[in-house]
Amino acid sequence: MRVAFAGTPEFALPALAALLARHSVVGVLTQPDRPRGRGRRLAASPVKSAALAARVPLAQPQTLHSPEARAALEAWQPQVLVVVAYGLILPREVLALPPLGCLNIHASLLPRWRGAAPIQRAILAGDTETGVTIMQMDAGLDTGPVLLQRRLAIAASHTSGSLHEALASLGAAALLETLDGLATGLAARPQPPEGVTYAPRIEKAEARIDWSRDALEIERQVRAFNPWPVAETALEGEALRILAAQAEPAAAAHDNDLVKDVKSADPGVIIAVQGDFMLVRCGRGCLRVTEVQRPGRRRIAVRDYSHSVALTGRQLG
Repeated sequence: MRVAFAGTPEFALPALAALLARHSVVGVLTQPDRPRGRGRRLAASPVKSAALAARVPLAQPQTLHSPEARAALEAWQPQVLVVVAYGLILPREVLALPPLGCLNIHASLLPRWRGAAPIQRAILAGDTETGVTIMQMDAGLDTGPVLLQRRLAIAASHTSGSLHEALASLGAAALLETLDGLATGLAARPQPPEGVTYAPRIEKAEARIDWSRDALEIERQVRAFNPWPVAETALEGEALRILAAQAEPAAAAHDNDLVKDVKSADPGVIIAVQGDFMLVRCGRGCLRVTEVQRPGRRRIAVRDYSHSVALTGRQLG
């Protein structure tokens, strides 16, 4: 099948690789190079690098409303346009261009978590299951009819980073299955009106930890914001990132002294350092923190961090 592809970040790479292996990729759209790093030098997107390596025709329009963008698509003559985390709005004339339409891989089980941050929002909400949806795109925000869905359990150990990788691979396999189905008459079905939720873009301020909250909520915050923007607190005025943590509903029942310390401590107080974790009092329960990062430093295990900094009894916040 003649396929055009539109994508930008790493999430799109497994889908592009799958298409290159099984179909004729006639052209790739990706966003223009952007300044990155401390030097703010222009850098290519991951999708651009992959397209150049595969020697596929490439276009980087600022907008798909331009005549040049439409001319590129028309010249490629795709049967279908696959869109994966592209980042630009597709106007109606582009949506109508390929005979088989425009397909999108969305990292949730639509209609749950329409929007820009479905992976993080699913973890924050405590969802136990997510997945990918292959849909026919329309003019709405992730509102198009569904062609295929595949489910994935959210493990207690999943961060946004690890779940991102799992869903990217699942989406690539689901995409190939969908294209095979289209060739044999696979039909899309409308999204149900029930169960619609939205996943707005993550704001950096959301990563600030409020220790008065439930320990399980804070654990989800740590997992959802790893690798970006990373859950953050402060230790006596210095920022401290929390990269790995596990909720503990209550202190170990066999340790009576520790139970007393937990009950008397304010939220955010480090109750104890035990082995590879520090135990922090929350509004409800405690949080076992196992990995942290100070400003300008590498990430470090709490076991090592506690050798250089006295932690027990100090206040986070």
